[in-house]
Amino acid sequence: MKLNVLRKVQEELQGWKAGKSALDTFVKSLIILCTTIAVVLSSISVCSGFWLFADRKLFGLWHFCTVEYDSKPQCTTDLSVAEINGLYTALVFTRIVITCAVVLAMFGLEMLITSQICQDIYSRRKWAYGSGLILLAFFMTSVGVLVFAIQLRTFITFTGISLAYWCAFISSFLFFINGISGLHMYSITTPANSVDE
Repeated sequence: MKLNVLRKVQEELQGWKAGKSALDTFVKSLIILCTTIAVVLSSISVCSGFWLFADRKLFGLWHFCTVEYDSKPQCTTDLSVAEINGLYTALVFTRIVITCAVVLAMFGLEMLITSQICQDIYSRRKWAYGSGLILLAFFMTSVGVLVFAIQLRTFITFTGISLAYWCAFISSFLFFINGISGLHMYSITTPANSVDE
């Protein structure tokens, strides 16, 4: 009688562990998918470059353009043409921070994927480091987006903000959600056969 009860309890525990493992895998797969989308969006925002259109002017990370009604945009990399104090410094800073954030996010994503494909004793640690890099990418992207918005606050209108800027804004949000979720998954999973500090 006792043996039958022990077997049932053991079977239920194994079923619960299998279900928990499947749920963990599903959630981690969603985190990886959403992080991939965020990396693509932030890459688009950096490569596209033009973030704001206002007063027949295009402000971008790499170029400044003036747009006349009957002619093509006149673009230049000389940002002093815009005649806005501190614009050159702000855009160079934004460019560097956003680009570094994309690189960090790529490394973080790589660590997240590696931790799931190569299941070894360091998998949990790789997941934690990857999530930390994603959070750092969130911080850097947010700083870049805010510096751009503050520098050009007098020109910003809701309709003037380009899709590239919205891509950077949304990727920053996704980096935050995925980084926090990744660290939470790290904290609630049991360190079975893993090496942690």
